Amino acid sequence: MHLFNLKIIKKQYLALGMLVFVVLFLFNSKPAFQCQLTPDSSAYLPTIYGITPTYARLAQKADLTRLSQTLMLVKNFHWIVIEDSASKTKLVENLLKESNLKYTHLNVKTDKPKGSSNHGNGSTASGVEQRNMALDWLRGHLRSPEGTPGVVFFMDDDNTYALKIFDEMRKIKRVGVWPVGIVGGMRVEMPLVTDGKVSGYNAVWKPYRPFPIDMAGFAINATLFLDFPEAKFSRKVQSGFQESEILKYVVTQQELEPLAENCTKVYVWHTRTQKPSIISPKKLKKPLVPDNHIEV
Repeated sequence: MHLFNLKIIKKQYLALGMLVFVVLFLFNSKPAFQCQLTPDSSAYLPTIYGITPTYARLAQKADLTRLSQTLMLVKNFHWIVIEDSASKTKLVENLLKESNLKYTHLNVKTDKPKGSSNHGNGSTASGVEQRNMALDWLRGHLRSPEGTPGVVFFMDDDNTYALKIFDEMRKIKRVGVWPVGIVGGMRVEMPLVTDGKVSGYNAVWKPYRPFPIDMAGFAINATLFLDFPEAKFSRKVQSGFQESEILKYVVTQQELEPLAENCTKVYVWHTRTQKPSIISPKKLKKPLVPDNHIEV
């Protein structure tokens, strides 16, 4: 009788132990199940369409590499890269493929007036045809089943962008603005804010511009380019007026939305890559090993 009771007790302990094991297993596994069932929150974020004109020069790949590796950290980003070229180049094509970013690769050659620089000032301002081509593509994309709402940000390939700027622009209802560092001869060029509204601009370079802000200092709700199909950049305006040219179609100063803590934080800088100084092989006493087969 005593041995019979011991067997019953052992079975009870064994059953209790199994129950504890099962409870602990389910408890420890709960986060994994939750993780699998939780939808990706990024799917609900507005898409950011980054429009980047680019042109061939020695630092092009370095600039695009630096920018692309910033963009890899941005959720729901669509990069529209437009080459100032008669045809797409392998350098840009390969860089985009290797980036794993969602992208659209376009090209159009700048129609350069005679006797002027392709990337100079005035009517030869860089990126006009390229940005307009991107806007044409965007309008078609937004009308398609694949088109998603979001914001448009015009990005130079050699600027510097903090990740916070992309978080800020997802708040935009119409047109958002913020300060830009190291531009227009100033430490920071910025909109001035009074009672939550833009009341003026802190700018010294052509302050009489309708919107004296840099291209990197604003982003536009993408649907406005459907509402205003005529909105585009122009070669008929003077140097520094491209920003005002595009903004005049879609917004008034009173409608601007100051972001980056009421335009008190700098999250983007108008940096420029210094033109590399390369020694000509003809000036060297000892011939170098040819390197034309290496993409730089």
